[in-house]
Amino acid sequence: MSTITVKELAAPTGFDLKIASGETLDLKSQGTVTMPTGSVLQVVQAEYSSETSSTSGTYADTGLTATITPTNSSSKILVCVNQNGLRHYGGNTDINLYLQKDSSNWKNMGGRLTNLDGGTPAANSIGSASGEYLDSPGNTSAHTYKTRFARRLSTGTVRCQDEGAVSTITLIEIAG
Repeated sequence: MSTITVKELAAPTGFDLKIASGETLDLKSQGTVTMPTGSVLQVVQAEYSSETSSTSGTYADTGLTATITPTNSSSKILVCVNQNGLRHYGGNTDINLYLQKDSSNWKNMGGRLTNLDGGTPAANSIGSASGEYLDSPGNTSAHTYKTRFARRLSTGTVRCQDEGAVSTITLIEIAG
């Protein structure tokens, strides 16, 4: 096999550079590829469906978590969260829900999620909370995103993934 070393390849105006049918252009074996701004570089997706409950006002993990390591320090991370099966039992309480980045609460997904009818039956389904957030980590370190929840008032129990509802988190690295 022969090797040709060139500084730049360019096609004449109106033409594209093409690879012959059945051949492969391996762009990772000998160097790097720079993708245009806005290109999707990687996607990490996780789901969680185990019921998680709390009777505390202290934030606890819902179980929904995903980790991504950006390939470039200029990348942005689009975080898409759908937290399902939110419910409270007993008392007149609400659910506080946060998206945590690494070790600190990052985005408030619902500071007072409550039932729509305002009543206080033994159990109220709240449904779901979702959001999309754009992060600019500025480095190539691993970052963990997860949801955390707590009971807002002094009585009752709050749940996530009630009765096995599936919650999802998707992390999309976008070239900056």
